This record gives sequence, structure tokens and C-alpha cells, in this order.
Amino acid sequence: MMKRTWTVVIVPHGSESPRHLNVSERTVRVAKWGAGFAGGIVVVAAALIGLSIARGSVLGILGLDSRAHEMAVMQKRVAVLQDTIASLAKRGDQMRLLAGLPVSDSVGTTPVSEMVAVDMDTLIRRANDLSASFAEVSDRLSKNVERLASTPSIMPTTGWLSSEFSRSRFHPILHKARPHEGIDLAAPYGTPVVAPAAGTVERITTQNGYGLVLEIDHGNGVETKYAHLSRVLVHVGQRVTRGEPIAAIGNSGLSTGPHLHYEVHVNGKVVDPLTYVLPGAIPD
Repeated sequence: MMKRTWTVVIVPHGSESPRHLNVSERTVRVAKWGAGFAGGIVVVAAALIGLSIARGSVLGILGLDSRAHEMAVMQKRVAVLQDTIASLAKRGDQMRLLAGLPVSDSVGTTPVSEMVAVDMDTLIRRANDLSASFAEVSDRLSKNVERLASTPSIMPTTGWLSSEFSRSRFHPILHKARPHEGIDLAAPYGTPVVAPAAGTVERITTQNGYGLVLEIDHGNGVETKYAHLSRVLVHVGQRVTRGEPIAAIGNSGLSTGPHLHYEVHVNGKVVDPLTYVLPGAIPD
């Protein structure tokens, strides 16, 4: 004789599929012992439904806990990102000051942690502002480096300073007062002359009084002039760097002995070369 079974169909709310449960005659008899046949079926079904509801509740709670954990982790990461951006903004302000740029209000100096309701869009905008600011600083520093490299900041030769820059100096050969628009550096014949800064050779000429002359354009309105040379080692249009040999000391033109006459012109006006020479910056 086949054992009888009953099938209990549980139809949950929502989109979940119905659940089927087979109940054996033995199970029903046990339940019937406590509450009768009909009551046994109800008890079994109620127990199963309760278990199903409890299972769904546990999963729901676990899901909420998981989402809450994810939110907590995300909040911590956002807080770290806020602190990082605030630190970068502070360092960016310092870099802008070093580069001679004004502190940008768009970047901001208020720590992000002190701002209210900072969202991801705000953080992204601030990060973009910082990126643009750093690019501006980099461009300015590059230009500063280029300008400094083109500023005549070392003596063009070794030797001793025999005559300084003067608006009125008694000329040793012409025996009359006249401006001395540079400095004279006395040194042995053939002593190397080097470029005091980066630039482009502009002219090589022979001039009355100055003898063999070399002139270099350093950009930004700055030019240097070298006179009484014995020879020139570069050609017109050549690009030179600071410390590169460009000529040799001679005794050409009106000169009482081997020396270099050195001039610095800024925007077409002569200036004292010593104002551009760094202390101790004399080539070996």
C-alpha cells in the first residue's frame, strides 16, 4: 500500500515563486495527536510560513546591515579624500606664493573637513581646481627657471677687476673723462671667456676702440658685450649656455694690456654688470 502524502503550497507576497512542501502521513498523525487532523495541517503550514517569513526577515536585516556597512566604509573614504584635498590645497597655496602667483580663491584655503554637506561633485570640482592651479604653478616655475638661466649671473672670465663701471672715468689712453660702460677684467692673453648665461650669439664685429667684439642676446631685453678679444669661438646665431667658452682675452682696440671689457645692457641701457654677478660666481 502506497504511503499517502499531502502537498502544502505557500504563495508569498511579491514576485517570489510559490513554495511546495510534501508532508507525510506520519507527520500529519503526529500533528493530529496534538490538535486533530485539520489542526495538524494548520500547525505544519503555519510553522513553515513562519519559518519562511523569519528567513526573509533575517535576510532583509542582513541586507540592511550590509548596505549600512558599505555606507560607513564609503563615508570613511570620503573623509580621507576630503583631508587629502585640504592638504593639497594648502600645499598649492604655498607653491603659488613661491612661484609669485596670487593665492587662488577658487582653490580655497578652508579645510574641507570644516565645510558642511560636502558631496562628491564638490570634491571633484575642487580636485579639478587644484589640477589647474598646479599646472599654472608648473608653467610659471618653468618660465622662472628659463629666465634665471638667461640672466648673466657669473663673471665671464678669471682675473682681477682693473676698472669698474662708471658714468665718468679718466681714460688711460685718451686722457680725458668719459663714461666707462662696463667693467675691465685683466688676465693673461688667451684666457678663456665664458658665457655668463644662456643666450644666442647676436653679433661678431670689429669696432673702433673696442677691437674684436662679441655680443650675446639673452632674451627679456638683456644683452652682453665682450671687447678687446683675441679670438671668438662661436658663430652668429649659435645658442650658448652658462659657462660655455665663447672667446679668448686679447689686446685688440684701444687697450693698455690684455683684458676683457664686459658690458650688460637691459632694454637698450647699460647697467653695472656687478649688480648681476652672484658672490663668488667666478669660473675656474
